[in-house]
Amino acid sequence: METSVELAGLASVAAARLIDLLATDGWAAVKASVLSLWRSAHPERVEEELDDARGELLQARQTGDGRELQGLLVAEWQARIVRLLATRPDAVDELRALFGEEPRAAGTRDQQITGSMTLEAHVTGGDAFLAGRDMTVTRGGQE
Repeated sequence: METSVELAGLASVAAARLIDLLATDGWAAVKASVLSLWRSAHPERVEEELDDARGELLQARQTGDGRELQGLLVAEWQARIVRLLATRPDAVDELRALFGEEPRAAGTRDQQITGSMTLEAHVTGGDAFLAGRDMTVTRGGQE
């Protein structure tokens, strides 16, 4: 049984890989496999949303704005993948196979999720709080 942290890590890796693939010439070759993940949850809508995201990303890359949009798309699709895994726990192995991550033996050190995260904030006239995990902000004695 996968923990929520493991599923979140898998969703993060898969979303990043999905968006990377989305902007490549090889997208057509993997599109059907990606859509099969959503076979029981409106695959036609997911296909349209992926097509829209691909068009937006390709256009943004041409104008030099692709990096920011790519980050937003990764976050969006990570959330979608988490929701997918919540409704279809059987899709975990399929997701791993699709995005190149093999299932790991239970209890091994390989189950630890590691990775990097880049956070960026642009604020005018206010505060920005960024965290890769839990955060508590206290102001005036109140949380």
